[in-house]
Amino acid sequence: MATREEVGDRKQSVAVVGGGLVGSLQASLLAKRGFRVDLYESRADIRRMEHVSGKSINLALSVRGREALKTIRLEKTVLDKAIPMHSRMIHSLSGKMSVQPYGNKDQCIYSVDRRKLNEQLLTEAEAYPNVTLHFNHKLVRANLDEKTLEFSTNDETSTVDTDFLFGCDGAYSTVRRQMMRWGRLNYEQEYIEHGYKELTMPPNTNGDFALPPNHLHIWPRHEFMMIALPNTDQSFTVTLFMPFSTFEAIETEEDLLAFFVKHFPDSLDKLGVENLVNEFFHNPTGRLISVKCYPHFLAGSSVLLGDAAHAVVPFYGQGMNAGFEDCLIFYESLLSVGDDIIKAAEKYSRTHWRDCHAIAELSKYNYLEMRSHVNSRLFLLFKYIDKLLHYLLPNVYIPLYTMVAFTRIPYHQVVLRSARQRKIVKITLQTGGVVLLVALGCVLFERSGAYLSLRYRILPCVVGCVLKDFHKRLVD
Repeated sequence: MATREEVGDRKQSVAVVGGGLVGSLQASLLAKRGFRVDLYESRADIRRMEHVSGKSINLALSVRGREALKTIRLEKTVLDKAIPMHSRMIHSLSGKMSVQPYGNKDQCIYSVDRRKLNEQLLTEAEAYPNVTLHFNHKLVRANLDEKTLEFSTNDETSTVDTDFLFGCDGAYSTVRRQMMRWGRLNYEQEYIEHGYKELTMPPNTNGDFALPPNHLHIWPRHEFMMIALPNTDQSFTVTLFMPFSTFEAIETEEDLLAFFVKHFPDSLDKLGVENLVNEFFHNPTGRLISVKCYPHFLAGSSVLLGDAAHAVVPFYGQGMNAGFEDCLIFYESLLSVGDDIIKAAEKYSRTHWRDCHAIAELSKYNYLEMRSHVNSRLFLLFKYIDKLLHYLLPNVYIPLYTMVAFTRIPYHQVVLRSARQRKIVKITLQTGGVVLLVALGCVLFERSGAYLSLRYRILPCVVGCVLKDFHKRLVD
């Protein structure tokens, strides 16, 4: 557990609403700077609950999230209980499996259990002497001028004062709703037409993983897909993403089994028929929402972080990572302005909102890539060129996924840079075509018996000109 030598004796009191992943991390980071933190969570303490309702899709931890955890010295503890995933494992309809690495050999993302991570973060926050956790406290309303918060606690209500409010209470944020009433806050939400159903793939009869564990498994089927992430108990958490109309069309056990035989035949014996039927008809069909808003700071007294500011669909595995990076960016802003919380909030909101909008769009796009494009030969060709150019120009050309998952390049800059790089790939393909035509011409010249030495003069000249033009466009 981290030492607390950075804790000061400041008297400013802040309230963090939401005791999930982002809220509990933010409480620790604020406590490190000496603020007195009250963390309010509407649910009971999950560390004392047998079952926790709500989202349980496995999480993919990457560099942005790791850097935030490192700041509170929790990264190693979390990684010790996580499973590295070095690549996608694509399952074709025929049952063939193919690997698509995420990056270089030393680059991977980590499958982590949402509940366990939340429990670790709550325990870490609670260890600070200047943090108080309040469970079963549901925010009813906030007076942002008076800086008072009204909570419902079972059958009673209570009002508390605070110097500053952090809204970390998720996609359906009460803090955000109060901010919208209080000032000019632009807000946009979108439900996609696809929902999800969570399933479980148990260990095989030997107690081992039913599939190779160090991959994110994907069954892409164009209009829908299934994914599986490994757990430390040798099971997989399986999530089926489909249009709601497809879910609704499966009404009986026979419908379900026929659907899986047709679309996911290699998974049926691993899921188990009885287990599949039970979970499919008993587990709820989840909704997927995308939320954007601006500004994230309002009224000189409140700021939004995590899903409250930018809920994203889960297809880039960046929801948690983006939320953790919010906390880290706010922490870095505090350091840059001498712990002036108002100036830090202004800076955070002014400089970071474009990144939040960008990752929301990237996440929606990646669903199309995962369920359809990964089977495309053209997609694989572009991936190969991506990898080749990154190898040749590692500091100039960085693939989109690498920028998102393995760097802290701001998301909106990732989008701009990726657009430029797509042009480079097109130029590369065009360049390859020109060189091929010139080489073919030289061969024809040689076979005709004329201008035998022409290839030795023309080909290097053309290739040199093409490469010179390529480099100019690359720099531009």
